[in-house]
Amino acid sequence: MLLKILILILFIAVIISLTSGLIFLLKDMNVPESKRTLYALGIRLTLAVTLMATIAYGIQTGQLKNKAPWDNLPRAQSNVR
Repeated sequence: MLLKILILILFIAVIISLTSGLIFLLKDMNVPESKRTLYALGIRLTLAVTLMATIAYGIQTGQLKNKAPWDNLPRAQSNVR
């Protein structure tokens, strides 16, 4: 449960960083020396990599499982020789 909460928090942080980057881009359009958009991109990239690593860790340890209905279909027997 703690892993799912961490994933949710990271996802919300990525969305917030994406929004702040857009706001910085629009506000600093006439300020060429401003680096706020670049910093927002770096933060968003770090958060996204952390999010993907957390999801990969959850799948690897078995804490996150795929519960899609189409993955549980019976497999056809193969008679290829």
